[in-house]
Amino acid sequence: MEAQRIGRRTLFRTAGGLAAAAALPTLAACGSGTSRAASGGGKGGGKTVVVRNSGGSWGDACQKAIFTPFTAETGINVQVTNVEGTQMLAQFKQGRPQFDLIDIGMMDLAKFTALDALEKLDLDRIKSLKSAKIPEPQVTGHAVAYSLYANCMGYRTDAFGGRKPQSWADFWDTKAFKGSRSMCSADGDLPELEFALLADGIPMDKLYPLDVDRAFKVLSRLRSDIKKFWDSGPLPGVLLSRQEVTMSTVWDGRLAVLQKQGVPVARQLNGARRQFQGYGIAKGAAHVDAAYQLMDYSLRPEVQASLVKLFPSSPSSPVVYGKLTEEERNSLVGAPQYYDKGFDADIDWWIKNEAAVNKRWLEWARG
Repeated sequence: MEAQRIGRRTLFRTAGGLAAAAALPTLAACGSGTSRAASGGGKGGGKTVVVRNSGGSWGDACQKAIFTPFTAETGINVQVTNVEGTQMLAQFKQGRPQFDLIDIGMMDLAKFTALDALEKLDLDRIKSLKSAKIPEPQVTGHAVAYSLYANCMGYRTDAFGGRKPQSWADFWDTKAFKGSRSMCSADGDLPELEFALLADGIPMDKLYPLDVDRAFKVLSRLRSDIKKFWDSGPLPGVLLSRQEVTMSTVWDGRLAVLQKQGVPVARQLNGARRQFQGYGIAKGAAHVDAAYQLMDYSLRPEVQASLVKLFPSSPSSPVVYGKLTEEERNSLVGAPQYYDKGFDADIDWWIKNEAAVNKRWLEWARG
C-alpha cells in the first residue's frame, strides 16, 4: 500500500515551514507535477476539471474507479496533477491555481484553510453527502473527508510463544514480549506521542491535549529497545520480515501484502490512531462547478465501494461497508467492528504544536 503517496506525510512539517512556503516568490503555474487526462468515452463538450492527486497506485485506482466513469457519465474530462506543497502554495499566492479539486490529507486542508486558499463549500451542491452519511466531524466548512488510515501495532506472530500483544502497554513491555521495536520518525508521520500515553494508562478519550512531557518520559523508557525509526511505509514490514524487530508501529494496510506472502505478521488495532484524507476546492479555481460535480460523484457510496476493490483505503462513509464483502470489510481499519478500538488524531492540536513537538522529537531521537 503506497501510503506515503496519498498525503500521509503532511506537506510541511512545521507551521513556520508553511508560512515560509506561502511567502515564496511566484513560480511557474504548473510546477513539476505530471498530469494526464482521463480516458473513456464520455458525452463530449470539452469541459475539464483538474485534480491534485498524488499518483502511483492510488492515482491508478482513482482513474479506474472514479475519473473514467465520471467522464463517461458527465462528459467532463479529468486531468490529474501531482504538484506538491511549495508549488501549490506558490500558485495560491499567484491567485491562479492550476488545479481545481484537491485530494490530500485533512490536516493539510486545514492548513490551506488557514491560509485562505480554499473555497468555502456550499454543501447543498454535494448531494451525495446525505446518502453517504459521512460523520459530521469529517465535514468542515472547506473540506470533506472521504477516507481514513491508521497508525497501529504490527508484530510477528511467531515471536511470543503464541501470546498476542493486546495494548500499547504490551508494546512497551520488552520482558513479556521480547525483541526490538521500531517506531515512526517525524519524517514519516506525526510523532507517536499518543501511543506512549496510552501505554502509561491514559484513556483514549482523555488523550488531548497531549501531555508532551509525560509522553517523552514514557518514550525514553523504550528508547534503548528501538532499533530503527521508520520514515517510509514499507520499512516496518521489511524490519518485521527480516526479524530485526518483533513489533513495530505501522500504517494499517501495510501488513496485508506480507500476510499474503506467508510472513507471520499481524496487526493489533487497539489504540490505533486514525487520520483522514479529504477533498477541498482551490480558491480561484478555474472549474469550480466541475470540481463540485466530481466531488459529489466521488463520494457516492457505490463509487467508494468500487475504489475499495482496487485500493485498500477505508471510506469515511459508514454506508460503504454494507456494500463490501465480509473479507473486504475485515481488511479495513475503518470498518464498524474496529472503529471503537481506535481514536481520531486531533489535527487542531497537532497544527498548533507540531513544530515544537517535531523539534523536541528530533533532539530526543538523537539521544
